[in-house]
Amino acid sequence: MEWVSAENIVALGTAVLGILASAGVLWYERRIPSRKRIGYRIQLDTPIGSNVRNGRSTIRLGLFNDTPDMSDGTLVLLRIENDGSQSIADNDYTGRELHGLTVDFTDRFVRGLAVTQPSGADHLAEHFTPAAGLRFVGNTLYIPRVPLNHGEHFKLLVLLSGGPVGCEVRITGGIRDGEVMPNRAILPDDKTPLFSTAARNITVLLTACVVALAAIIVVRDDTRPPIGCAKGELTITGSTAFAPVARELAKKYEKDCAGSKITVDAHGSAAGIRELAERGEQSDKGSPPLIALSDGPKPGGFAQLRENRVAVSAFALLVNDKVPVKNLALDDVRRIYDGEITDWSELGGPPLGILLVSRDANSGTREVFQRRVLGRNEPANSSRDCLHKDDPRAKVVRCELDSTEQVLATVARLPGAIGYSELRGGAGLKGAHRLDIDGEAPSVETIGASAYPYREIEYAYTYGRPPADSLASSFLNYMRLGGGQDVITTHGHLPCVTPKGLRVCGEE
Repeated sequence: MEWVSAENIVALGTAVLGILASAGVLWYERRIPSRKRIGYRIQLDTPIGSNVRNGRSTIRLGLFNDTPDMSDGTLVLLRIENDGSQSIADNDYTGRELHGLTVDFTDRFVRGLAVTQPSGADHLAEHFTPAAGLRFVGNTLYIPRVPLNHGEHFKLLVLLSGGPVGCEVRITGGIRDGEVMPNRAILPDDKTPLFSTAARNITVLLTACVVALAAIIVVRDDTRPPIGCAKGELTITGSTAFAPVARELAKKYEKDCAGSKITVDAHGSAAGIRELAERGEQSDKGSPPLIALSDGPKPGGFAQLRENRVAVSAFALLVNDKVPVKNLALDDVRRIYDGEITDWSELGGPPLGILLVSRDANSGTREVFQRRVLGRNEPANSSRDCLHKDDPRAKVVRCELDSTEQVLATVARLPGAIGYSELRGGAGLKGAHRLDIDGEAPSVETIGASAYPYREIEYAYTYGRPPADSLASSFLNYMRLGGGQDVITTHGHLPCVTPKGLRVCGEE
């Protein structure tokens, strides 16, 4: 028979073990003493956005039509209760952290939260404060150590985005002499069940495993790619500062989605924008398989290019370690690049001539520096070796290099040199250190709260709107809303879809 194989035999054996485990759990549950227990369940998981994926169908509603990145908004209502036989005090929670329970929303990000409790339990409200540990970060919600008498409960209404309804919601935490687990609360008209909530839920879960394993044998399609994947080839061009993020994301996507090939070929933001526009004009098949990354918005004259705001990036000035200066006033930075200050001794440093190591005209990092920090263009290129003036009439020694990596290496090599890069590029660089501006340190964590000027939104541009089933469209969603968020954060950028990122990206 076709279905007889080693894999299917293992699946059937697992199913038999699942049935035996169900029987074992029921037997054990009837014989163990009552324990402290916190139960939870999802009472509502529904789409509220204008374009929400639910299985294989798309639900289109009228909410959040004008709100960026909320077209896939969902609402989840969680009920958390003491369904054991003993009361639970705040010191019964065993975690070392301030909070008591942790809620993880797989593939979705927490955007807002409301807490409700039944009448007669108003004393619970005082525990739901940031000081008690209530907060949310990314796709994780932290719940304080709430004391609960037998039968007491509270509910959390959570606003989410970034994923479809039905994604796993998992609550973890420790209770002394007890447990935290999913349940089904007893309603007023219900009869007390013969078996406990834990036993019934485990039984249902294992039964579902049996059905799933049987379905694997009958209807499995090993060649079908994961939901959201697309096959084909795609090129990522543009920003060299954001290229490390793009390369790591490309590798992860290719690993997750068989049949895809993504090439990262970064030559600068301006060059990437021009290449995308030219390829789009020449294409007779609509949007070409090309995405251009840009540090900041595209220049005028490219009306066909469609923007996607991906992240907020912080950039930094870097100076050679022979210069002990740690902070520069914004006005002094402008005077340096205007040629009014040419030696570090004028700023409290050693008697070293100032060498300006800059990027070429295609660089988005340079464009951001000129627009956000200088308020004007940099002076003309005056040196080929970054050390000597080719034109003795020039006010400053200034050279232009093709990549961020070249700028970092040159600043670290030449005493007196100053340059710039994206924030993570200068982290831990041997031979050079970052400079604060007006006493403000370059930091993603303080973006939106400090006056640090050298920052910008990272854009991903396509020529028009690529087809929904194309690799370009799939990779954009992967980068902005899917697994790309962890990679973006790891590389020192703030994803635009996070609550803080939404505010900053919307203000720019």
